[in-house]
Amino acid sequence: MKKLLCLSLVACASLMADSEIDAIRAELQAQKEITKKLEAKLDALSKKQEQLSQKQDEKVVNTSASFSQNAYLPDIAFILNMSAVGRDLSNSEYENFAIPGFINPGEAALPFNKDRGFNLNYAEVTLHSVVDPYFEAFVTFHLQPNEFEVGEAYVQTTSLPYYLRVKAGKFKSSFGRINSKHQHSWYFDSQPIIYKALFGPDGISDPGIQVQWVAPTDTYLMFGAEALQGSNERSFGDRDSNNLYVGYVKSSVDVTDDLSVLGGLSYAHGKNTTSNATDVYGIDLTLRQELGSYSSLVWQSEFLQRDKDLGTTTDKQAGLYSELIYQYDRNYGAGFRYDAITRNDTDLTLYNGIDTGNLDKYSVMAQYKPFPMSRLRLSYSYDRTKVISGERRTINEVMLSLNIAAGAHGAHEY
Repeated sequence: MKKLLCLSLVACASLMADSEIDAIRAELQAQKEITKKLEAKLDALSKKQEQLSQKQDEKVVNTSASFSQNAYLPDIAFILNMSAVGRDLSNSEYENFAIPGFINPGEAALPFNKDRGFNLNYAEVTLHSVVDPYFEAFVTFHLQPNEFEVGEAYVQTTSLPYYLRVKAGKFKSSFGRINSKHQHSWYFDSQPIIYKALFGPDGISDPGIQVQWVAPTDTYLMFGAEALQGSNERSFGDRDSNNLYVGYVKSSVDVTDDLSVLGGLSYAHGKNTTSNATDVYGIDLTLRQELGSYSSLVWQSEFLQRDKDLGTTTDKQAGLYSELIYQYDRNYGAGFRYDAITRNDTDLTLYNGIDTGNLDKYSVMAQYKPFPMSRLRLSYSYDRTKVISGERRTINEVMLSLNIAAGAHGAHEY
C-alpha cells in the first residue's frame, strides 16, 4: 500500500512539472510574436523618420540657395558720449586756438567737448557680422549734431593660412598704441597733444588695405603693413593717388603671472600737400600689473617724431605722452597723464615775441563705472600748449563725461 502511494505521488509531480513547462513554452511563444510585431512597427517608424529627414534636408538646401544669411544676423552696438565742461576761456576763443608749429589759428578741428557747458559729442552705431567662413564685416557710423560720418567700414579675413590676416576698406590704422582705438575707449576724454598735433582728431583713418602676420612663437610677435589713401592733411594729404604706407611690429611678454609688457615700433611714410615726403616714427610701451581681482596698474607711453619735407626746409618735430592708470576694482579708477612737445624745429615766425617753449599739459581723472557698459568720468587739465589771439594762454578745464554702451559690443584691445 505504501509503495502504491509513493508511485502515485511521483506520477502527480511529474504531470504537474510537464504542465508548467508547457505553460512557460506557450508564454515564450507569445512573447516572440509580440516582439516581431514591435520590430515591424520600429522598422516602419525608422523608414518614416528617414524620409522626413531627407525632405527637411532638401528644404534647407533649397532655402540656402536663395537666402543664406539667417544664421549671420549682425551684432549691433550703440555708443552715446556726452559731457559738461567748465573752461576759463570763451567758446569763440577756444575754437581759434593754435599750437605753435603744428596747428595755426582756425585750423583746429573740435569734434569732442568743444563748448563750455553741455556737449553731445557723438552717437556711434557699430555693426559686425560674420559674412561666411572666410570674411567678417565691420561698420561704424558716427552721428554728431551736424554731421553723419562713416567712421569705419571694412572686411577682414578669418581663415587664411600661415597666420595671416587681411583687412580692406576704410579703417583706423594700427600705427602706434591708441590710433586704432575709438575715443570712448581711451583712458582720458581728451586726445594726447602729439596725436592731435600730427594727425588731428581722427588720427590715421583712411581707405586702404592691411596685412598682418603673427609669428608662430610662444611670445606674441605681430608684423603689419598697410597701404592707405593718405588723406590726412596734418602730415600727408597728397590726393593724386594713394600715398601713405605704414609698417609696424608689436610684441608682448608676460614677465610674471601678474606683470605683462607690450611694446611696438611704427613707421609711416607718405607725401604731404607740397608733394614732398613726410616720415613719422613711433615707439610705444605699456606695462600692466595685476594687483588682485579687478584691480590693476597700467603705465602707457608713446613717443612720436615727424620729419616733414617742405621742399626748401624739413620740419623736425616730436612729442610724447605718458599716463598712469590705477583701477581700484571693477567700479572705481583714477589716472594721471603728462603731454609734452619735445622738439619743434620749424618756422615759428608767426609767433615772434611769444614764448613757444615748454608746450606741455597735465591731466588727472577719476571714474566710476556702475556697470561695464556705463561710465562717469571727472577730469581736470592744466594746458600750456596753446596760443590764443596772439597770446600764450594757460587753460584750466574741468570736465564731467558720461559714456553709455548698449548692444553686442565686443571687448576693446588690451
